[in-house]
Amino acid sequence: MVNSEQRLLSVLATLDQSRDVLLAGGEPETALLVSVAILELRMKLNRITDFELKALCDAMLPVEVPVQRSRQRRPPLLRLVK
Repeated sequence: MVNSEQRLLSVLATLDQSRDVLLAGGEPETALLVSVAILELRMKLNRITDFELKALCDAMLPVEVPVQRSRQRRPPLLRLVK
């Protein structure tokens, strides 16, 4: 199990570097896809389920969203950090 986690941490470090290179090279869409893979790996390493992530996102939403604001595009609620 430890060896498996070490390999995933190594992959995570490589993905972080790859995302930085993509952003620096002007490829934000591809960097975003890599960020999703990073999130998935971090969730696996920290044993966070999809249900727990959804519960966190739901908890971060305001209780009542005004009608006119709900039609506007909002910034993402979660931001990936290193």
